[in-house]
Amino acid sequence: MSRLTGWWSGRSSAAKVELYTRWSFHFFAVLEIAAIALVPLTSVGDNPVDAPLAVALALLVCAHAVLNGFLFSQALDWALDRRERPVRLATAQIVLTAAGALTTLALRATGALTDAADAAAVVTGMVTFSLGSLALCLRRPRRMLYAVLAAALATGGSVAAMGIHPGEALGYAIGITLSGGGLVAACAFSGWLMKIVWELERSRDLKARLAVAEERLRFGRDLHDVMGRNLSVIALKSELAVQLARRERPEAVDQMIEVQRIAQESQREVRDVVRGYREADLRVELEGARGVLGAAGIDCAIDPVTVDLPASVQSVLGWVVRETTTNVLRHGDARRCGISLREKDGSVVLSVRNDGVREGAPMGRGSGLAGLRERLAAVDGTLEAGPDDDGGFQVTALVPVPGWRAAA
Repeated sequence: MSRLTGWWSGRSSAAKVELYTRWSFHFFAVLEIAAIALVPLTSVGDNPVDAPLAVALALLVCAHAVLNGFLFSQALDWALDRRERPVRLATAQIVLTAAGALTTLALRATGALTDAADAAAVVTGMVTFSLGSLALCLRRPRRMLYAVLAAALATGGSVAAMGIHPGEALGYAIGITLSGGGLVAACAFSGWLMKIVWELERSRDLKARLAVAEERLRFGRDLHDVMGRNLSVIALKSELAVQLARRERPEAVDQMIEVQRIAQESQREVRDVVRGYREADLRVELEGARGVLGAAGIDCAIDPVTVDLPASVQSVLGWVVRETTTNVLRHGDARRCGISLREKDGSVVLSVRNDGVREGAPMGRGSGLAGLRERLAAVDGTLEAGPDDDGGFQVTALVPVPGWRAAA
């Protein structure tokens, strides 16, 4: 079953919305062929000469539907800023629509199409579907409205010019205004909605990258604060020692001893900075996970427990929380994430579960999880990661801590 549904469930939310929207537009081509192309064949008169015209008109409608499907696809790509505006294809669609509508009206005026309702269905349908695809080629709603009104007036004027009853001309204008306006509004809204969804998807990825960049900046800032002053002092005292040595002054030795002392102190401070960066605090990481996931629109539930663990265990569990939170942001499509900490048989068990697993993606084989297993192994801990029975993805870290109990 996973192979059959993986093509859908393996996509992000934005990709799912785009796929649904794109194939909805493609369905319009099928609908146009099924509902309109057969009308000329069933409405042709008794004159055998009219039959080839009806077949030609049916083929013209089919060609119009196929071309309209291509225009929908390219216009959608343009709306998402993936290609240039399909001006030539839109022009060809307008010409083909005008040709099909005028041909149908000519058959109606000469009596080849005896049923006024059938002729109206063909003309109104072709113009309406064209307006839907052309709406995606425009940015401003005002221009979309102008396109609908222009198409309605042009069609009504053509009907009147061919000597057909003025009532039919008015009916064509009203029908195209209503049906064309409705389809234009639906298509324009779908294109706008899909663009917004993709922007939200990109902003979510950007938040994850910014979180990583902010952590790098923090580390660089801390390192600069520690080393900047000491390196300046070392440089000044070294230069002073050189000058004193050139003058054969005994104070040069004292200055170099001071340089050695500052260098050793700087080395210790750098170790402290790196150690603080490598050792994650579990309380801080839990609150950080809640804030980062909440900012990304993911509901994060953390079981309220009082954490009283050895520093080494807190550090490695903090790294588990940090890494799994990053994986949820980067690789998943989650709406909810739960983090729990409990005691089990003298061990502490940390579980992180989210509902955003994508089928077909590699499970539990990333380098980040491999690094977590190495950290846990240093404290005799284990890590399990993979999909659970409810369709989510769960990471479970177990560290033996004899005598530890969780106070709720």
